[in-house]
Amino acid sequence: MTLATATKRSARGAQRSGRPDHGAWFLVLPALIPILVLSVGPLLYGIALAFTDSQSGRTEPTQWIGALNFRDLLHDTLFWDSFRIGLLWAFGVTVPQFLLALGLALLLNQPLRMRWLARALAIIPWAMPEVVVGIMWRLVYHPDAGVLNETLSGLGLGDGEDWLTGTATALLAVIVVGIWAGMPQTTVALLAGLQNTPRELHEAAAMDGAGAWRRFRTVTWPAIRPIALAITALNFIWNFNSFALVYVLTQGGPGGRTRLPMLFAYEEAFRYGQFGYAAAMGCVMVAVISVILACYLAGRLKGGDEA
Repeated sequence: MTLATATKRSARGAQRSGRPDHGAWFLVLPALIPILVLSVGPLLYGIALAFTDSQSGRTEPTQWIGALNFRDLLHDTLFWDSFRIGLLWAFGVTVPQFLLALGLALLLNQPLRMRWLARALAIIPWAMPEVVVGIMWRLVYHPDAGVLNETLSGLGLGDGEDWLTGTATALLAVIVVGIWAGMPQTTVALLAGLQNTPRELHEAAAMDGAGAWRRFRTVTWPAIRPIALAITALNFIWNFNSFALVYVLTQGGPGGRTRLPMLFAYEEAFRYGQFGYAAAMGCVMVAVISVILACYLAGRLKGGDEA
């Protein structure tokens, strides 16, 4: 008797007896407790804090003020500017990141010499902490001794640019770093999907006279589409919630040109002590992410129904 048959019989027995399978809960608890304590608990506390006037250094007890923080947030132009910058950052990183990762995954899926070494080198940025990545790229962008300016000067393309403090270049500079840092995990996910695509389908399409682009459009893309949609949605959420990388690079400057929503909320909470107001900002960001997830899940369910 196979394991699947035994499992089905056990499930039928549990249904007939009408008794819940308590053993399954004991298996889930080790993973469920950390999620409740470290994720759900702080989330609920943050939502509750958004409806209070909690501040640092107050001697009076915290008061419940209802939706006053959210009403003030609607008229806070600085927050909505940071929100716009956050969307520009998220789209500016996620889209090129996916396109470049797709090209790299297609390349690494080819029977190249030393392919194992190329794959290992491709994931190096993924293994580096964001703080280390930020410090390294600050050295690359250094206006006087940075590798980028030295290279451009050697090619006669300029005398040096202050990339991270220039109002016109700061956001573009951090977007480039975000693409470089996040591309490996997208590449690995897409490469896994490519390797699971049956080679026989490509061979059959080639025998029918299909070119490279047509084989990609009719064979490769349908096979990796679910993975591509999933990793793109996750990347957008991760990029929109970015903090450490941009904080190390620019701390939100110059003049707020790279101040992402998470950075703005951090400043309100830990620089100015407005915990309730910062929590309201966090609630808005959670709502935006929830909408993105809902759209993604709706698309996945619709795609599953059509399939």
